[in-house]
Amino acid sequence: MVQIVFSGVAPGIALLTYFYLRHEHESEPVGYILRSFIFGILLVFPLMFIDYIVQTEFGGREEVQLIRTAITEEFAKWFVVFYTVYIHQRFNDYYDGIIYAVACSLGFATLENILYLMVNGTVEHMLFRALLPVSGHALFAVIMGFFMGMAKFSPHPYRWLSLSIALPVFAHILFNLLILENGGISFLPIVFMVILWTIGLFQVRGANRLNRRFKRKKQHSDGIE
Repeated sequence: MVQIVFSGVAPGIALLTYFYLRHEHESEPVGYILRSFIFGILLVFPLMFIDYIVQTEFGGREEVQLIRTAITEEFAKWFVVFYTVYIHQRFNDYYDGIIYAVACSLGFATLENILYLMVNGTVEHMLFRALLPVSGHALFAVIMGFFMGMAKFSPHPYRWLSLSIALPVFAHILFNLLILENGGISFLPIVFMVILWTIGLFQVRGANRLNRRFKRKKQHSDGIE
């Protein structure tokens, strides 16, 4: 049991630590990050209940179920990040969207991972969950958070906010369908994960670069005053 819990928690904590340390501007308070992580955990059981009700009432093929799951999960995480962080003053740089979205998403993925491993606790499943689903949740969140950061400092935020929900949903749907069609650790899901990591790291660097530019502009305007 201890091994399963550790194996379920370790990937999420490792990924969260990595993205937290990539924040070059000013690190967010750990308490706020932990709060978003806990909010993500709290989403698991309500979403499982919703998924059960929808499946009972409407049924559908497995592909349809996976599409519905991707939509509800990403919308729920987006909703939490938007109303607990985005609309508040502490969301004050481009990277904040990434770290808070990743924290919420990994909270969700961590509990989901533990529950899954309690049923399928083999070494193969532990490796599969760490490399693909948990990492996937983190990288969907990077996409979400990057565009939330763009929205926060844009004169046209709704365009970026639309992308912040639409693109993670699309990526999650595609990921689920690739796993369904190709099985666990197989070629196409791994290629897709490499693409997601490439995009995610590009967006991490982009958010930090935008922060540096924003800081220089602010220092310049303060100097003029």
